[in-house]
Amino acid sequence: MSNDDLTTVLIEIQGVAEKVDRDQLGALVDRLVEAPRVFVAGEGRSGLMGKAFAMRLMHLGLTVYAMGETVTPAVRQGDLVVVISGSGTTGGAVRAAESARGAGAAVHAVTTDPTSPLGTVAEAALVLPAATKYRKAGEATTIQPLSSLFDQMTHVALDVVCLQVARRRDIDNDRARQSHSNTE
Repeated sequence: MSNDDLTTVLIEIQGVAEKVDRDQLGALVDRLVEAPRVFVAGEGRSGLMGKAFAMRLMHLGLTVYAMGETVTPAVRQGDLVVVISGSGTTGGAVRAAESARGAGAAVHAVTTDPTSPLGTVAEAALVLPAATKYRKAGEATTIQPLSSLFDQMTHVALDVVCLQVARRRDIDNDRARQSHSNTE
C-alpha cells in the first residue's frame, strides 16, 4: 500500500466506477429529462450529495427540490423522487421513498444494495457498489472511514448524470451559468 492516500482514494473510486452499470446511469438520465418535477432526498452525507445534485439539475433548467427544505412543495403523481442511501436502510430515506410512492411519484434509488428496503420500494436503482459504514461482505475495500467511498462515488456518478442531462437538453456551460446564483 502506498503512502500516497490521495492516489489510493482515486484508485478506490476508479475501481467502483468501473463496476457501475452504464445502462443504469442512462435510465436515470431518461427519467430526469422526462419528469415534470424532480425531488431529491437523503440523510447525512448522502443528503449533502443529493443537494449538490439538485443544485446542478437546477442549473440545467429542471424543476427540482431538495426534500425536507421549508420551501419544498408536496410530491404528487408524475413526479420523480431520487432517494440516496448507501445501505438502503436509512429510516428517513426509506420513509421518503414510501411516502413518494404513496403519492403516485416514481422513485429512483441511488444505493449499494438494490435488495435493501429502499431498493425494493424504488422502481429503479442506480447501484454504486462502494463501501458503506457497515462493511458488508462483498462491498468494495477502502482505507476511508464510514461511507466516504459511497459518498464520493455518488457525487461523481450524479455529476456524470448531469453531464448527460445537459447534453440531452443542449445546455452548455454558458447557459448553465445563467441559472447560477448571482447574489454570492
